[in-house]
Amino acid sequence: MIADLHIHTTASDGRLSPLEVFRQAQDAGLSYIAITDHDTVAAHLELRKAGCINNAVSKLSVIPGIEFSTDLPRHEVHILGYFMDIDNCKLRDQLEIILQDRLRRSQTMVEKLNRLGYSIDYKRVLEFAGQAMAIGRPHVAKVLVENGYFKTVSEAFDLILAKNGPAYVPHYKLTPEQAIKLIEQAGGIAVLAHPGLIGDDNVVLNLIKAGMHGLEVYHPEHDQAMTSRYLAIASKYNLKITGGSDFHAIPGRYPEKLGVFTISADLVDTLSM
Repeated sequence: MIADLHIHTTASDGRLSPLEVFRQAQDAGLSYIAITDHDTVAAHLELRKAGCINNAVSKLSVIPGIEFSTDLPRHEVHILGYFMDIDNCKLRDQLEIILQDRLRRSQTMVEKLNRLGYSIDYKRVLEFAGQAMAIGRPHVAKVLVENGYFKTVSEAFDLILAKNGPAYVPHYKLTPEQAIKLIEQAGGIAVLAHPGLIGDDNVVLNLIKAGMHGLEVYHPEHDQAMTSRYLAIASKYNLKITGGSDFHAIPGRYPEKLGVFTISADLVDTLSM
């Protein structure tokens, strides 16, 4: 039995809809998946409406999840939440605040780009976003590419949309401590996403002291040395161990399909204990 506990859909910055992700995971023979869209649980609401959650017929179990972007001055820290009550009032209220700020931010970004000479239409950004609740820089970058200003989304990020770049607009974020507390209030488990990408294990240790319940040890961008190091840290601090593909269904980005990068389903059992 295999699992993938880090998956994105069109509800944030993934390329497949929640239903497409569910079907691809079934075809790949996965036993458990966690959809962890950025700052939204919209995919879970859609799957629940479609009858995919707690479906006695399906062999695939969907774990409620989310990925919060949090605020640290010099580091990008993402916190995964698992097994939350997606109807929790405090969680849903906070997600609405984040959503409204994302809308404001994307509008401000478009205005800033137009002042810089990049003529793009906010309505087109929304069209690229589609059903996404987490509207952001990837959708703006796609319009810039479509209009011929850059060759790729990566180039648009590197040259103008990156943090502190000419068109960058800061956005509202929870602190790591606030994200952990919110996940706990919704009955969930807080896990530090891809700690190896933070670039400073002192930050990782401080986040563990802040109350993190687990580490995402297994990740496509963790090499063997990183994996071994975070396994040791998780053992030392008695933390839960998770892993996932960070799947977005982006051509050329590993993995391009579900079922390529997986973890043992045994880890899911220890995560829920």
